[in-house]
Amino acid sequence: MIGFILRKFLYSILILLGVISLIFFMFNVLPGDPARMMLGQRADSASVKAIHQDLGLDKPKWKQYLKYLNDLSPISLHETEKTSSYIYLDSKVYSPYISILKLGTNKSIVLKKPYLRRSYQSKKNVSAIIAETLPNTLLLAFSAIMFASLVGILLGIFSALYKDTWYDRISMVVSSLGMSLPSFFAAILFGWLFAFVLAKYTHLNLTGNLIVMDDFGERVRYEWKNLILPVFTLGIRPLAVFIQLTRNSMLDVLSQDYIRTARAKGLSERNVIAKHALKNALNPVITAISGWFASMMAGVVFVEYIFAWKGLGYVIVDALTNYDLPLVLGCVLVISVIFIIINFLVDIIYSLLDPRVRLH
Repeated sequence: MIGFILRKFLYSILILLGVISLIFFMFNVLPGDPARMMLGQRADSASVKAIHQDLGLDKPKWKQYLKYLNDLSPISLHETEKTSSYIYLDSKVYSPYISILKLGTNKSIVLKKPYLRRSYQSKKNVSAIIAETLPNTLLLAFSAIMFASLVGILLGIFSALYKDTWYDRISMVVSSLGMSLPSFFAAILFGWLFAFVLAKYTHLNLTGNLIVMDDFGERVRYEWKNLILPVFTLGIRPLAVFIQLTRNSMLDVLSQDYIRTARAKGLSERNVIAKHALKNALNPVITAISGWFASMMAGVVFVEYIFAWKGLGYVIVDALTNYDLPLVLGCVLVISVIFIIINFLVDIIYSLLDPRVRLH
């Protein structure tokens, strides 16, 4: 079991390293100079050079990449005296840190929290921006998966119990439409329909978060109804999947011999469904819920931007527009870590439930 966990952990680290490498080099080969974008069209060469030095853009790409990996790693190598070194241990940047090993007179291995750099545009630490917006994304994703799970399982159960009726057929049509509807198109469609065309009846709008800061630093509080459209848009696809998955799983379980035995013993239909069929039918649905929750972290990008929901997705689109590489890398890295952690935990749960998984 320990070997299986270590192997999965190593795979997760390699996947994370691959994501970091792909995003870093992909954005570094794109045309455009962050320094000139920050200074505008009238930027002089001296100012551009100064910003290049400040951001480390005057170094070769391989040095920039190694420095970025060094900054992300909780255990990293740093130069302690030579301030011009690209791995210089700046106490203002890396604090707090603990020196765990000295290498010669001017190098040290330190233990620190991952440093995600500063935003090119706002000059704020990327970790601070993520800390402000991540709770909004988690709230949206969690609300959407709860909505999709509860409603999808309930509708799937009724579809199985009333198989081949008009209700079952309508549920399957709605489910198929939901699965074929992309998130970005659904966000535009639902936003236009419910927030504009039917706004006087729904009283919904496209305002963003529940609590944000305005231009004067004051806390602005929105109503909970502002969560309805983003949650419905983000949850419509997993909802459709859960309906069909629950229906098919319930039909399979209801055809088993032990269900017929329970009915033959005189148990009520409610007890047969609740105590015998549903418990076994939900296993594949729970598995799908964990996977879809991880996938929602990627799907929030379009939904958040269209509904002005100030989460990681909104920040990513804004950072891409402004070519803010550290902010893009930081947000993608956090989403990747969440995705990897969820899949890692699911693999561990699989191995506990079914020991055969460890053999593969």
